Amino acid sequence: MQRRTFIKTGGLLAAAQITGMSTLSALESLGNSLAPSQRMPVMFIGHGSPMNAIEDNEFSRSWKAVGAKLPRPQAILCISAHWLTPTTRVSGASKPKTIHDFGGFPKALFDAQYPAPAAPEMAELSKKLITESHVQSDDTWGLDHGTWSVLLPMYPKADIPTFQLSLVYNQSPSYHYAIGQQLSKLRDKGVLIIGSGNIVHNLGQIDWYNTGKIFDWAAEFDSKFTEWMDKGDHASVLNYQKLLGNTATMAHPTYDHLLPLFYILGLQQKGEHITYFNDKISMGSLSMRSLIIQA
Repeated sequence: MQRRTFIKTGGLLAAAQITGMSTLSALESLGNSLAPSQRMPVMFIGHGSPMNAIEDNEFSRSWKAVGAKLPRPQAILCISAHWLTPTTRVSGASKPKTIHDFGGFPKALFDAQYPAPAAPEMAELSKKLITESHVQSDDTWGLDHGTWSVLLPMYPKADIPTFQLSLVYNQSPSYHYAIGQQLSKLRDKGVLIIGSGNIVHNLGQIDWYNTGKIFDWAAEFDSKFTEWMDKGDHASVLNYQKLLGNTATMAHPTYDHLLPLFYILGLQQKGEHITYFNDKISMGSLSMRSLIIQA
């Protein structure tokens, strides 16, 4: 963040408090103070193993290629499967720490750092845009591995301001979808919004020997979600538990890794299409399917 932008942003908010400017007017002024941008695409990334952050493999190479082709963001908002909170929170640490929220991996992965700068003005705008939930700032959280493991190959210089939005686990898919819809203005301010999880995620059924076996329920869930997304049938996506029954339970014994997708689909605008990459199931029960939504 540029110092002059921070000062200008702070001044706008202070002026709103002093003069009694309405919240809506303050929001508009804050939004106008940020540099205009072409509408950014939105992404969902199947992040899989944290080792993808430091390994040279088909997934990390794909993330690197995508990062090189996308318009350069002014900021990145990541909605990660690995930040669950009782209420919706926006990360607000001035120097976001790299969180190594895993165990049992090589030292090289714990040594990995992603010192991206904070994005306070975009975080503040995000809080103002969300009306579906009471939103709080959280200056204790940094960047968890759902965020930095994919950004390290995409933007290895770690020079783009980055922040996160938390997930409230016990809320319905429609709740998360609605928050995604409310964040759409960020796209016109140069913010790349990324949902990071997995369309199929069952760690208890992983084929650790990676024999190439794919569970039928994993293939069915991945295929049905792709079919619905291709048709723009968001209603079925949001009602997936009823429609897919036991297949849904097997694909997501816990559905934290699916929740970020609802935000991304909520951000899809009329006339925008979906492009897939990394569209394969890894280790039998992890869908690495990723997607970009853009005009």
